[in-house]
Amino acid sequence: MESNPTIASRNMMTQQRDEAADDEIDLLKLWQAIWRRKWSIITLSLIVMMVSVLVVLSLTPIYRAATTLLIEQKQAKIVSIEQVYGLDGNSNEYLQTQFELLKARSLAERIVRELNLTTHPEFDPRQQPEPLINFSIKDLLSNLSIDQFIPGMMPSDLEVTEEMLEEQIFEQVTQAFMKRISVEPQGKSQLVKVQVDMADPVLATQAANMLSNGFIESQLEASMEMSVTATTWMNSRMGELRSKLKIAEDTLQEYREKENLVDVDGVSTISAAELAATSERMIDARRNRAEAESMYRQVQSMRNSGWEKLASVSAVLGDPLIQQFKTNEARAKAKVDELSKRYGARHPTMEAARTDLAAAQASLRGQVEQVVAGIERNYQLAVANEGSLRSSVNINKAQIQDISRKEFKLRELQREVDSNRALYDTFLTRLKETAATSDLDSANARIVDKATVPTTPIKPKKALIVVLATFLAGLVGVGLVLLLEALNNTFKSTEEIENTLNLPVLGLLPLVNKKDRKQVANLFHDDTNKSFSESIRTIRTSVVLSSMDTPHKTIVITSSVPGEGKSTVAANLAFALGQMEKVLLIDADMRRPTLAKNFSFPVGTPGLANLIAGTAQLVECIKNVDGVDMLSAGAVPPNPLELLSSERFIEVMALLTSKYDRVIIDSPPTQAVSDALVLSTLANALIYVIRSDHTAKPLVIKGVGQLLQNNAPVTGVVLNQVDIKKAQKHGYNYGGYYDYYGYSSSAKVVKPDAKA
Repeated sequence: MESNPTIASRNMMTQQRDEAADDEIDLLKLWQAIWRRKWSIITLSLIVMMVSVLVVLSLTPIYRAATTLLIEQKQAKIVSIEQVYGLDGNSNEYLQTQFELLKARSLAERIVRELNLTTHPEFDPRQQPEPLINFSIKDLLSNLSIDQFIPGMMPSDLEVTEEMLEEQIFEQVTQAFMKRISVEPQGKSQLVKVQVDMADPVLATQAANMLSNGFIESQLEASMEMSVTATTWMNSRMGELRSKLKIAEDTLQEYREKENLVDVDGVSTISAAELAATSERMIDARRNRAEAESMYRQVQSMRNSGWEKLASVSAVLGDPLIQQFKTNEARAKAKVDELSKRYGARHPTMEAARTDLAAAQASLRGQVEQVVAGIERNYQLAVANEGSLRSSVNINKAQIQDISRKEFKLRELQREVDSNRALYDTFLTRLKETAATSDLDSANARIVDKATVPTTPIKPKKALIVVLATFLAGLVGVGLVLLLEALNNTFKSTEEIENTLNLPVLGLLPLVNKKDRKQVANLFHDDTNKSFSESIRTIRTSVVLSSMDTPHKTIVITSSVPGEGKSTVAANLAFALGQMEKVLLIDADMRRPTLAKNFSFPVGTPGLANLIAGTAQLVECIKNVDGVDMLSAGAVPPNPLELLSSERFIEVMALLTSKYDRVIIDSPPTQAVSDALVLSTLANALIYVIRSDHTAKPLVIKGVGQLLQNNAPVTGVVLNQVDIKKAQKHGYNYGGYYDYYGYSSSAKVVKPDAKA
């Protein structure tokens, strides 16, 4: 056996293709699926179109009568009514409110009574006909929410009971009439169309005009009622406001008298000025105290060091007398020093000089003590002055805070009086305006154009319904086609196989006329179906050309599941190769053997199982059928896989490949058992058979993937049981060579192999 060098690359490319296919939508494939089913889609659309034509012809035409109203703001404002409504006549909310009032229930009840609609055949549930068979279709179309169809309620929508009370009848008629009313604004203007839809055009015209007149009358009645209500309410409210104002004024006056308040603003201004002046004086006193304290600290630090040290302190030295006394002392000391050089210590002149020096020092010491005492007195006075001013500031602050509290309370009471007086004045003014208003008989709406009797119905739009129904039917048909295409996950063309599996298609076999199994297995040999025979030759040519460099002596033929026709392909390919070479066909499907039955071997004919077990000779097992040697499965063993995995089977295969040019092995399906994986290890080539439009793609991908993972020499694929005419009708193209060879199929066909 020779290994295939492209197995790994094929496997990798197949996985990449699968991943790409999952991420991408093939629009061309979808279009081809739709095109293949185009006649089915067209047929469905035509059927729905004819049904919709019949339905719309049975529908009752509906006429629409419209009255144009102008809704505007009043020029003469009625204050009380405006306050009750709280709406601006120019706002969008105001117009929307008027539109909803036009559709109000009270207005609809008035029209029902005036036109006596409870006895009209179009509304009276007692006069409605019994539902017909097509009622459900009409009911469905009549309740569609799209206006272009048939919006609103049809007369048949009313429920009928034999013992219905008059109130219930009136309720149902009112509800039905309200659903016939529609209000349509005209652009951004204040014009609005009031529309009524009925089957009776004259009655629709009367209802539209009466609806507009009734709206205007209801507005006048509401204005009058609101004016009376507002006046009554204001009169009752005025007494309450007058009492509140009197209580507020009395409370304010009592507080003034209790606190002896005349001019709070003036008092607070004087107190604030005094506080500011006292604060400035306290700042100066604090600065003076700080200066005196600094001098005091200097003196205190030198008091224990003697008066000589005190005399050198800057606070003492700055005194003019101190400076003069220090000068006198220095002059006396200099004189003593000078005389001491000429006279002795007891000389009268020296004694006089020392007496003068002592007198100068005594004067200096006395002056220093006076200056120090003065510094201490100044410090004590500065501290006392600062404390006095601080007490004055605190007293002023307390007075101002007390005045502020009284001022806040006074202003609060004053505001209460002012607000009550303003509210009382406002109500008094509004009451006079309401009482003096003379335009209570004017309305905020007027009729611009009265409704005229319509001549053409507005619904149902028969052409539009038919077109939309046909279009929707086409969309449903397309959706069903795409759904069926998605559910039919099978191989139907050679392009799908090559793109999905990345394997070449060696050929395809068409569906044949009704034959039995033996005839299908001998179809190529009998040559009764030219198209089938030519397909087998095409497969033979592909097999031969694929083994030009290294001949494929051992060929395994398998499939995914039973019933795909692998045994038929193996038998007919053996006959085709037998015309040129010495060929041996082996039935290795020992679980469900078919070779002996297809070629009528005698019961008990030994085969592959007997040969491997050694219970029969090769000559006894091999049968020649029309030039092709065949080796049936033989006696069905209990352990086929163990026989195929034995060394004895390898020896038998070596012997057979040495005697024959080609050995074709009919293998079991890959998804049924693992025999095909074992057989592929002894093969030079493996042909995978796929049943067209039957075998699921995941099964094929899984089977081929298992073979490639085990390094099986997968050569190509044969697409079996292809209905050529059906496939071409559905848009699949196989090259056209079947038409060239005159292929035709009867109406009744069967699968060529019911086995495996």
